[in-house]
Amino acid sequence: MEISSEEKKGRNEGKIKRKWRRFLKNKELFILSAPGIIWFALFSYLPMFAIFVAFKRFRLHGNFFESFMQSEWVGLDNFNFLFKSGDASLIIRNTVGYNVIFILMGIIIPLAMALMLNEIFSKQLSKLYQSVLFIPYFLSMVVVSYIVFAFLDPTGGYVNGLLKTIGVKPIQFYMEPKYWPFILTLVSIWKTMGYNMIIYLAAICGFDKSYYEAAMLDGASKWQQIKHITLPMLRPVIVILLILAVGGIFRSDFGLFYQVPKDSGALIPVTQTVDTYIYRGLATMGDIGLSAAGGLLQSVVGFILVLITNGIVKKIDKGQSLF
Repeated sequence: MEISSEEKKGRNEGKIKRKWRRFLKNKELFILSAPGIIWFALFSYLPMFAIFVAFKRFRLHGNFFESFMQSEWVGLDNFNFLFKSGDASLIIRNTVGYNVIFILMGIIIPLAMALMLNEIFSKQLSKLYQSVLFIPYFLSMVVVSYIVFAFLDPTGGYVNGLLKTIGVKPIQFYMEPKYWPFILTLVSIWKTMGYNMIIYLAAICGFDKSYYEAAMLDGASKWQQIKHITLPMLRPVIVILLILAVGGIFRSDFGLFYQVPKDSGALIPVTQTVDTYIYRGLATMGDIGLSAAGGLLQSVVGFILVLITNGIVKKIDKGQSLF
C-alpha cells in the first residue's frame, strides 16, 4: 500500500514534534553538553577533512586552502616513506615493544600501589602518598628530561658521583644504548603510575563495604579479601584501561623518546619510534604530507586494535566489553 504525500508530511511533522518535545524535556542536559559538543565539532570533527593531506604532496601556495587544492595527489606514496625505509622494522619493533611493556607495567604496578594505599588506616598519610605519587604526572617531559639528566650526567650526575665513591668508572649513559630500555621504562612508569593508581583507588573506594564486612566475619584474611573481592570487582576497570591502552600501541610519547635521551644519535637504535621518526623526517625534508600520513596510519591502526581487543574481550566475557 502506497503512502500519500500528505501522510508522509504528517509523519515527518510528528517526528519533528516528538524530537522537539524530547529536547524541551531534557533541555538542561543539552545545554550542559553544548560546550563539549561545540568543542569536539570545532577541534575534532571539523579538522578531519585535512586527512586528505596524507594523500597529497603538500606544498605551500598562499593560505592552507589554496595549498590544499593546488598540491599534487600522490595516493599512498606518503605511506611508502614509513614502510620502504630500511629502519621500518626497527621503528615498529621499538614502538610496539615499548608499549607492550608500558601497558603491562602500567596495569600491574599502579594496581599494586592502589591496593597497598587502600590498606593504610591513616587517611592523612594515604592522601600524602597519593599526592606524592601523582605529582610526576603533571610534569612536562622537558622538566623530566632535566631530572633524568641530573641523575645520568656523565660529569656531575648523581649516579656517576655514586659510582666514583665506590671506585667504579663513570658510565657515559648518553652514549650507551644498552641502558636505555630500562631507563625509559622506569621513567614512563614513574610518570604515569600516579594517574592509573588514582583510577584504581577511586574504583576501590566505591565498592560496597558490606562485602568486606561479611568476609571478615567469615575469617577471611586481607589477601583473601583482595583476591576474592577487590580484584574481581576491579576487573571491568582493568579491562577498559587495557582496551584503551592497546589502541595507542602504535603511538609513543614523543617527549619520552626524544627529549629524555637528549636526541642523542648514539641512542637512536633503542629510542627511534614512529613519532620521533616522523618528526626527524619532517624536520629534515619539511614534507607535511609525510607527517599527516604517519598520524593517519597511527589512528587507523589504533582504531582497528581497539575493535579487535574489544571483540576478544566480548568473546571471553560479553559483560566486560566496551560495546
